[in-house]
Amino acid sequence: MSQATTSRATSRAATSRTTDRATTGRAGNRAAPKPIRARHSLAPWARIAGLAVCALLTLGPVIWTVSTSLRTPAESFDLPPKIIPTHPTTESYRGVFDQIDVWLVALNSTLVTALIAVGQMITAGLAGYAFARLEFRFKKPLFGLVLATMMVPLQVTIVPVFLVLKSMGLTDTLLGLIIPAFPTAFGTFLMRQYFLGMPKDLGEAAMLDGCGPWRIFRSVYAPLAAPGLAIVGVLAFNYHWNEFFRPLILETSGQNYTLPLGLVSLQGNLGTGSISVVLAGVVLSMIPAVAVFVVGQRPLREGITSAGVNR
Repeated sequence: MSQATTSRATSRAATSRTTDRATTGRAGNRAAPKPIRARHSLAPWARIAGLAVCALLTLGPVIWTVSTSLRTPAESFDLPPKIIPTHPTTESYRGVFDQIDVWLVALNSTLVTALIAVGQMITAGLAGYAFARLEFRFKKPLFGLVLATMMVPLQVTIVPVFLVLKSMGLTDTLLGLIIPAFPTAFGTFLMRQYFLGMPKDLGEAAMLDGCGPWRIFRSVYAPLAAPGLAIVGVLAFNYHWNEFFRPLILETSGQNYTLPLGLVSLQGNLGTGSISVVLAGVVLSMIPAVAVFVVGQRPLREGITSAGVNR
């Protein structure tokens, strides 16, 4: 009996040693650190170099435009072109003010683009909220129709728009440029997606307090959608500030010219060798658009970021 007991004890001890070895082996395998691959030291520099090349390709024409606007007419066609003018001068900018009424065309452009930007913010906010939060018949087909208008070129609709404005007596007026630009399919789509990212609980809580759809939009959702509306406003201002085709068709008198149309009269300088005057006018036209973008850059970035977080 003692021999049987001894053999069982020996067997248990052997089994325990085997189990301990297996456990120790697995623990050792877990504890063994995995080799870490060394990151390539040139990867950050390669990204920086790629971004620098893209920035140079983007800013290169702008730098050349500013540089050429500061040259004399004789230096405008130097080969090879020089980035830094040999004799910098502002005579080209004086030539722009002498040949066109810069203040008048700039005032017209400011009035037109500012009112269009505000109008698109209002229409895009209302339409986007309706398609996102309200329920009505044919909502999806109507929204699809709105998106379909984005695929129709402006050149296709300009003749019907011109005939309608002519029947209303709005051709060759600034209102003829402003009113047709109020509806915006892209702005409606953008604001619809923005409102869809907001929680429904806010509107339901306001509805329980007795608020109607208009009060819910005005007091609850519209303040939260301010960054999205800022995106619509900045994009609308930058687009319509540089718009040339519609003013060219709808405006005939010089007193209603916008800035792009006013700069067209400087093209005659291309034949006389004064390309610096033309590019000086281009530089002047870029200043307001760049200023609006710099001022609106923060709400633009916040709007895009918050829209992504909401989703």
